[in-house]
Amino acid sequence: MLELLRQIRWQDLLDIIIVSLILYRILLIIKGTKAAQMLLGLGVLLVASFFSKYLQLYTMDWIIQSFWSQVAIALIILFQPEIRRALAHVGESSFFQNFTSAEELKSLEEIVRASVALANRKIGALIVIERDVSLKDYVEIGTPLDAKVSRELLLSIFHPTSPIHDGAVVIRGNRVVAAGCFLPITLGSEVSKALGTRHRAGIGIAEETDAVAIIISEETGSISVAINGKLDSRIDMGTLRDMLTDLFTESKKGKGAAKNAKILQKNDVRL
Repeated sequence: MLELLRQIRWQDLLDIIIVSLILYRILLIIKGTKAAQMLLGLGVLLVASFFSKYLQLYTMDWIIQSFWSQVAIALIILFQPEIRRALAHVGESSFFQNFTSAEELKSLEEIVRASVALANRKIGALIVIERDVSLKDYVEIGTPLDAKVSRELLLSIFHPTSPIHDGAVVIRGNRVVAAGCFLPITLGSEVSKALGTRHRAGIGIAEETDAVAIIISEETGSISVAINGKLDSRIDMGTLRDMLTDLFTESKKGKGAAKNAKILQKNDVRL
């Protein structure tokens, strides 16, 4: 035993620590997603492969081995959203945080006021605020605007008589860059069947990117927010303001996420 310990180099320990951290980060990224269930399924196949060899089930073993030969391609196809999200996380810089300008803070307030006004009038809307991951692909298929964010502009865009009221508005910084944008629809089986296309699109963009999606229901007039693929409903004006301010100010992301989690737990007040 002592002889074995003497053979361990400091590089080996560093190697183990780095690999452990990478695996830990991967598990955090896929936690609560469809990828976790898929990994469980792959684990079942691994166990089945072992037993098929042990019990000499040659046909079953051949089928499983044929699958493993294509496992790399299968993983890329199955874990497409998670891979994109992981690469986006890797590209984020936690050392240099952008300071939110006074103009951007004013824009957040305009978004809050517009969301509340739309909810009070029961006008359906989908407002997407870009963060670190670019929404360029979705902006390109919408109607370009490049206008300053204001309550009046958002109300006019989503008014039922507006030709661009369908689809989503994409906001970058203090500018409305496009309207009438079409977003990916979530295919998650855990999403309530009572939710319509607008809510599913909001969850979909939150799954694919780190954007914040604000959804206003035209049936109930309620405000919902989708972040990181999770939807929280029954958001009131104060909670929405706190969430957006926390997410888009210079606060560290770790601290902001913890505070935001506390805010989400208190969302039992109807608008």
